[in-house]
Amino acid sequence: MRVFLRTFGCRANHYDTEAVRAMLDAGGHAIVSSVGEADVAVFNSCAVTTEAEAELRKVVRRAARDHPELRSIVMGCAAALDDQRPVSLQARTLPTVERVVAGADLMALANALDVSPEVAARGTIAQSTTRALLRVQDGCDEHCTFCATRIARGKNRSRSADSLIDEAKRLADRHSEIVITGIHIGSYGVDVGSTLGALLSRLVREVPLARFRLSSIEATELDDELVELLADAPNHVVPHVHAPLQSGSDTVLHRMGRNWYTAATYERAIDQLASRLDVLGLGADLIAGFPGETPADHEATLRFAERLPFTYLHVFPYSPRPGTAATRLGSPVSPVVAQRRAAELRRVGAEKAAAYAANRIGGLADAIVVGRGNARKAITGDYLTVAVHDSAAEPGDRFVGTLERDTSGALAVRRSSETLTAYPTLNAQAIL
Repeated sequence: MRVFLRTFGCRANHYDTEAVRAMLDAGGHAIVSSVGEADVAVFNSCAVTTEAEAELRKVVRRAARDHPELRSIVMGCAAALDDQRPVSLQARTLPTVERVVAGADLMALANALDVSPEVAARGTIAQSTTRALLRVQDGCDEHCTFCATRIARGKNRSRSADSLIDEAKRLADRHSEIVITGIHIGSYGVDVGSTLGALLSRLVREVPLARFRLSSIEATELDDELVELLADAPNHVVPHVHAPLQSGSDTVLHRMGRNWYTAATYERAIDQLASRLDVLGLGADLIAGFPGETPADHEATLRFAERLPFTYLHVFPYSPRPGTAATRLGSPVSPVVAQRRAAELRRVGAEKAAAYAANRIGGLADAIVVGRGNARKAITGDYLTVAVHDSAAEPGDRFVGTLERDTSGALAVRRSSETLTAYPTLNAQAIL
């Protein structure tokens, strides 16, 4: 059987697609690069925004129009919410769709794709991207009023540490970096008597060949063990944290149902982390135009973003999701205003990113090459994408280099003979 895979959405979804890829490889099926070559297409869906679900429907319809003989399966978050959508918006009603599989139910997919359950349970060995993903948990026990993903994914479920160590060892043979991902990774271990810090300590100790990167994690869930690893193990845990903020206004945070932190406790957690790391890539998610957000709330978020040492921001205008509590809060912000506020926040993010990159010139970086030819770049430990002017560099190559401007003015990395045991001290004021 020839199978085409298409993923929408977050890193957790991309990991699930890699698990499907591994299952198909082990089951003797062929993965093809275009839908025109496929007998079956598996679309891994996202429910974060209205646009993500609309894009799924557009892609599936186009594939069906061009290849009416295709058999399609829709999995992922939007699939899990299918029964809650009007019939006209349900994935199961799309042309060529034979099966809808909620979330990442690999056993249901194995049944649909004629793969044995034993094969489906093996996990990934090598992934299609240069940097590998390792999903350590699924689901979320919080109740953010804007989020459909928690509804689609269910309660927090941690994978066993032993199975994660085994999978990471296999991945480290082929990948220089492993990204720890999930729906709410900071809750890892709550259900099995462990913590994310304990897991990461084991990974560093037992899988020394790879460097590890945390994906999105709540700022207030950065416990002492995680901070120690981020600060003291630069060859094993990269100095990069993406800590969702969503708003710098406590009033809006309360309406969002994000009651486990305030702007002040978020800032305190980031300050404590930044005080330990001389180099820190720091990102955040922000939602502009959430229901009830006033001009004063937006201004508070702008000032907050300007004050903290962010090196980039991901900004989204609020997108109402069916079935979430936010749709019942009232006091909507007009889309035009939400877009304008989002643009203002993105401008702050761009300014912070440029200032941070400029401040890193002359410093050392732990770089991993991604892409080839004209697309050849490197990802640094602190999450800068930089040019690599080395025709011999291959995807996955890892080296210590010095950051500089190339002749085009772009940030680039040049190989160095130095060893990265610690990052040099930066002028912190330059990136605030």
